[in-house]
Amino acid sequence: MDEAAKTMTIIRVPDLPEESFTEDERRALTPYFTNLDRPVFALRNLPEVVKGALFARYSRSAKTMRRLFLDEFLNTANGDASQIEVGTDRADRLYGRMFDEYGDDSVAQLGGAHLACEGASNVLTKILERGRLMAYLEQSTRYVPYTGRPGGHWKYLTPPELNQHPLRDRYQATLDDAFQTYSNWIEPAQDYYRQRHPQSPTDSDGVYRAAIRAKALDTLRGLLPAATRSNVGIFGTGQAFEQLLLRLRAHPLAEARDCADLMLPELRLIIPAFLTRVDREDRGVRWSRYLTATRSATRVIADQLLNQVDPVPTPEVALTEFDPDGEVKVVAAALYESSRLSESQLLDTARKMGADDRAAVLRAYVGTRTNRRHRPGRAFERTTYSFEMLSDYGAFRDLQRHRLLTIEWQELTAEHGYTEPAAIEEIGAGDDWRRVMDRTRAMHQALRDESTTLAQYAVPMAYRIRYRMQMNAREAMHVIELRTAPQGHPAYRRVCQRMHRLIAEEAGHQAIADAMAFADHSAVALERLGAERRSAQRREAQPNGD
Repeated sequence: MDEAAKTMTIIRVPDLPEESFTEDERRALTPYFTNLDRPVFALRNLPEVVKGALFARYSRSAKTMRRLFLDEFLNTANGDASQIEVGTDRADRLYGRMFDEYGDDSVAQLGGAHLACEGASNVLTKILERGRLMAYLEQSTRYVPYTGRPGGHWKYLTPPELNQHPLRDRYQATLDDAFQTYSNWIEPAQDYYRQRHPQSPTDSDGVYRAAIRAKALDTLRGLLPAATRSNVGIFGTGQAFEQLLLRLRAHPLAEARDCADLMLPELRLIIPAFLTRVDREDRGVRWSRYLTATRSATRVIADQLLNQVDPVPTPEVALTEFDPDGEVKVVAAALYESSRLSESQLLDTARKMGADDRAAVLRAYVGTRTNRRHRPGRAFERTTYSFEMLSDYGAFRDLQRHRLLTIEWQELTAEHGYTEPAAIEEIGAGDDWRRVMDRTRAMHQALRDESTTLAQYAVPMAYRIRYRMQMNAREAMHVIELRTAPQGHPAYRRVCQRMHRLIAEEAGHQAIADAMAFADHSAVALERLGAERRSAQRREAQPNGD
């Protein structure tokens, strides 16, 4: 037993009888529960399917969880408690009844899995990361230079649709050129930034080197095509993985369907009971066909109705919808829990308040925030904003990861033009940059005849994509404060700074905008320098310097 456990105070809940176990039972339970004598405990060392089934059975039993585990899920060999097996078969049967007999999909939320998807294109990563209720980590183009050539090939995907296709060689030559150009300019870009921003005597070589490299990679990432390979780590519940697999199996891109075929057998090694319906003809197969059919039908009618309408120019960020009374509603919602009045009374009172009183209510509700993670409560969910963006694909990739809001995007295309960082011309890379953009645009146009969805692979991240984001004020605070932080990429910082101004100026919600105290509108020379300094300080503060 460690020292923390020895000194832990045992907290008893009044009037809750203490559960008792025999010595054999305690021996059997100990590997699977963090304690045997307190009302709050965690499960460990159990298969995901058993943990989920325990919770599912828990909701329909009068027994405590530890007793339920002993009675229904733990097997002993010939009554010998030293030979213990956990009953996964019972768990599987329980899930079968829940899904098929009761239609209780929620039990698939009770177990999960960690999955790695390596070598996914940046088109596929956005498909993988669409689900709200999953957690993702993705290899970053800000910190990982794409200069390696494993197996003699640049790190991009040649989609299966181009196998034996007459455009395959041209596609590969075009993307080889983009990667070679990116690689050629990495060192000159770092030299440029070293000259512009000499090392401070107080910065270590490691801190300075990391900040300079990040700035160079930020500047050049627009050359990388959407086919660039990445690694994605995913954690999700069984239900979330089921939905992801259904979407992948219905997708028009072979890469997405192939990924589903690779994922399903791996997940069935971890959470098999949650995924029994995915490839059943009467369940998951039918569901995926439904998704395919609706996608196809919507595309057909969109072509019929919109094909003759030309796009009009739009700004990089536009506030397309907001509630003029949104701030009044947030004030009423902030007062709701502390009052005895109805919502209609509170709304009427808030409308009659002056701007100063409404601001005072929100200042009290928001309180003194010492960092951006201190966010106010759900009253800020009472009003919403819709923004439409036309930013470069690189910025979109980062903003798309905010899944709790509603985000929808159109296919990546070369039709909206591309961005070019000012430093590109200054370091002498302008001609190369434009050559890559022109060449990939031509490749995109050639592939469009095959499939507009397929043609996305050839488009570099500097090209603009159109997308919309709808969010409440609480999520807006999270997105804007996080993505305007000084260490952020200039492209998405600019987008979120504009969102903040539009909330204050166009929507007129000044008090809500003021609550976003950590929205940063400063100009930053080396975005990662401050973050690298803080990381170095934390490392130095470690007892062993680790």
